[in-house]
Amino acid sequence: MSTLDMSQEYTSAEMMTVTAARALENGMTCFVGIGLPSEAANLARLTHAPGVVLIYESGTLQTKPDVLPLSIGDGELCESALTTVSVPEMFRYWLQGGKVNVGFLGTAQIDRFANLNTTLIGDYQAPKVRLPGGGGAPEIATNAGEVFITLKHSKRAFVKDVDFVTTLGFGRDGKGRDGVPNIGKGPTRVITDLCVMKPDPETKELTVVSLHPGVSREDVTEATGWEIRFADELESTPLPAEHELRILRDLKNRTERQHAGE
Repeated sequence: MSTLDMSQEYTSAEMMTVTAARALENGMTCFVGIGLPSEAANLARLTHAPGVVLIYESGTLQTKPDVLPLSIGDGELCESALTTVSVPEMFRYWLQGGKVNVGFLGTAQIDRFANLNTTLIGDYQAPKVRLPGGGGAPEIATNAGEVFITLKHSKRAFVKDVDFVTTLGFGRDGKGRDGVPNIGKGPTRVITDLCVMKPDPETKELTVVSLHPGVSREDVTEATGWEIRFADELESTPLPAEHELRILRDLKNRTERQHAGE
């Protein structure tokens, strides 16, 4: 795999998607969220993990979309899937039955214990903004073997305490999964356009383990709404490979053309 020369250009968003895609391994079964998770999961399928099994909430199994779906109801998912099952079967048999290795999620807010908020911004009784809600994310985070999260890094998104816990990470105190039977590991990594984070083994607080090329500790600190911690042995995220960028750009261009009706 040839990596890029430092003089070659890629965007921070492409760095995030490539890094997120590399988190998936061949043969994994992945429950995919719409948006950035879908972009990363399909890039993985088109590059190093052709055997990854992608599942979407609408009941599509082993789907192989040629373009990125607009929503879980996008016909592209059903048309390109091995088969489509009912939503109750998807959740009760496949997800709750322990057949999903990874849940890949996005979010509007995330806090230091990896709790996710897609419900509202502000006070519950008088919110500033109403968000789409949880969808299947709470069940995915509970029942998938582990959870990957990807989103752009900003103080607006990375807050000390989310306004509402839509999807459990590790609870308000980092102990939300302690002693609970039949529950997955929860979030094991968070991939942003600046860095990669993982929960501390003891406290479960998110800790930066890898900085993307050209990103400083100060950049991450300034974009985070709490006093973010860094691993003692901080790594540098590997550069994107030329073929990863080419395939990602082709995928996004196809998507844009189809959604524009061309």
